[in-house]
Amino acid sequence: MLGRLKSSVLPSAILLGCAALTLTACSAVLASNDAENTVISAEVLRSADRLPVDEIVYFMLPDRFENGDMANDTGGFPGGKLDHGFDPTDKAFYQGGDLKGLTSRLDYIQGMGATAIWLGPIYKNKPVQGGPGQESSGYHGYWITDFTDVDPHLGTKADLKAFVSGAHERGMKVYLDIITNHTADVISYRECHDPDFTSPTKVEGGCAYRSIADYPYSTEGGPEGTPINAGFLGDAPHVQTYENFEKLTHQNYAYTPYIPAGEEDVKTPVWLNDLQYYSNRGETTWSGESSLYGDFSGLDDLLTTHPVVVDGMINIFKDWITEYRIDGFRIDTTRHVNPEFWAAFLPAMKNHAASIGIPHFYQFGEVYDPDPGALARFTRVDGFDQVLDFGFQSAVFAVVSGQEPTARLDQFLRGDDLYGDTTWKGLTQPTFLGNHDMGRFSGMLKSAIPGISQDELLARTKLAHGMMMFMRGVPVIYSGDEQGFVSDGNDQLAREPLFPSQTAVYNDNDLIGTDATTAESNFDMNHPMYTYIAKTAAIRQSHAAFRRGAMETRLFEVGTNTDTGAGMNVGQFDAATGTAFAFSRFDPVTGQEYLVAVNTAPTAQQTNVRVEPNTQGFTSLMGVCPATVATMATAQLDVPAFGIVVCQADGRADRHVR
Repeated sequence: MLGRLKSSVLPSAILLGCAALTLTACSAVLASNDAENTVISAEVLRSADRLPVDEIVYFMLPDRFENGDMANDTGGFPGGKLDHGFDPTDKAFYQGGDLKGLTSRLDYIQGMGATAIWLGPIYKNKPVQGGPGQESSGYHGYWITDFTDVDPHLGTKADLKAFVSGAHERGMKVYLDIITNHTADVISYRECHDPDFTSPTKVEGGCAYRSIADYPYSTEGGPEGTPINAGFLGDAPHVQTYENFEKLTHQNYAYTPYIPAGEEDVKTPVWLNDLQYYSNRGETTWSGESSLYGDFSGLDDLLTTHPVVVDGMINIFKDWITEYRIDGFRIDTTRHVNPEFWAAFLPAMKNHAASIGIPHFYQFGEVYDPDPGALARFTRVDGFDQVLDFGFQSAVFAVVSGQEPTARLDQFLRGDDLYGDTTWKGLTQPTFLGNHDMGRFSGMLKSAIPGISQDELLARTKLAHGMMMFMRGVPVIYSGDEQGFVSDGNDQLAREPLFPSQTAVYNDNDLIGTDATTAESNFDMNHPMYTYIAKTAAIRQSHAAFRRGAMETRLFEVGTNTDTGAGMNVGQFDAATGTAFAFSRFDPVTGQEYLVAVNTAPTAQQTNVRVEPNTQGFTSLMGVCPATVATMATAQLDVPAFGIVVCQADGRADRHVR
């Protein structure tokens, strides 16, 4: 029977050093018994030399991480909560986190093994939006008014430079969260919002989406205007011609848009205040044409088919790369922007970054869909090198929660070829377990398994993080998961601050692995989730197979229906027949095999796993591995309940990647 994992923690100095290393350099740090004498050379710390696939990413919303400067809590805006947007007792408003606080905690972030930081949007936002009784603030950063400046609630440009410099000095990369689809809600429509406006086409009850077929773009404006050549919506050669757009002299082809008094010049750059650069078609229905040209909850949808918008966004985000030496972008609402925009924007960013000495600029899009086929469209058609792997999240949750057998993982992985060579067939996809939109993995587990104990919740959450570290992809850790946060739901309910919270709906949560609550400061580097992430991250960083090596499924189980005995892939199944999963990773240079075995059952299991035929023995990296093969090309493994075993084999295979 396999013994429990050792509870000892790698020295923090080793973890801090190892997090910054490239390829096999981490092994030398881990091998050193004298952490104080470990010297990390300037060459090793050159983060620009690492490929995106080498990173471990830590994601946070800066308002919800650490408050380093209480003087900027209200952003310098006068008035009350509905003016400046700050209320630490309300989950929908600014809580006080900022860039100075983030910079002060860089050692904490690096200590768990993170090598890159995905920073939630830091641009100047409209402080408060929403109708009476539905107000909330732009603490999350997605309601931008000034695309060129830092939101004053978060600090200043100097604070951002200090943060990026601090990260780079530690060999860590910084990825900015960017938005090109929309701006803050400023534009209104006469037909919907102006009570004094009368029209035979007056809309009652909201600004319903008006399609291009029913309300074509026109030269004179209004539904009776002369339709303009629709080719500029995507049919070459019109899409990039200014001349065609210059015919669009009016914006009231669908609605009569206007900017309320006092907000005429609220947006920066100045061209963003011009109505002709917006779709102005009403609210999206989240499907079909409206998905590209509709407003999200009133947010002003940019007309990303317009050359001025394309060029303007390219110039905006080139400047962020130039001024702050940013290493990559997470791109919001990717699926809601037309492919022609991405065809221009993505290479412009990558080429500009390379021209100023950032050779491996990493751009990953957000496409909220668990279907690999749907996700692959954005790597195959839109030109993304990678998109956030919602498919990984869905498959791992289904298996670790016990809802589906491990065959689900094999089914998911078979879709990797769809992504194409730009993603190394899935290897460079950012993988994650939960986030600020869908909620925390532990919270989803708690909801899916009524009555689950705290110990089991911790064990299953650890297992999922271990799988994320060792399976293909680039791991993304959501801030707070390493402190055992268990949210009550998604969106605002899953955005607890790590500094002491005053929000009741957060503070009544029962965290895992600790007696602390969110009312306390939660930067405990001895928390069992933090130390588990640090340990698995160190293994990943010290063995290139887990970053750049091919992955091959060795074992999965379909499961047996507990009622009929028939094989099944979903639903209730016998825990003894659907919970084992094993895979191999291969060193990208030598082909050396690494074997990983997973048990999603509540009881320990012994399983036989196929390995390379030239394998003779194993070295244990995590858990207990057999000293020798059981029979020819077979390893016999004892895997604990909700456990994971990682073995370095002496066998080799020709399954290299990079």
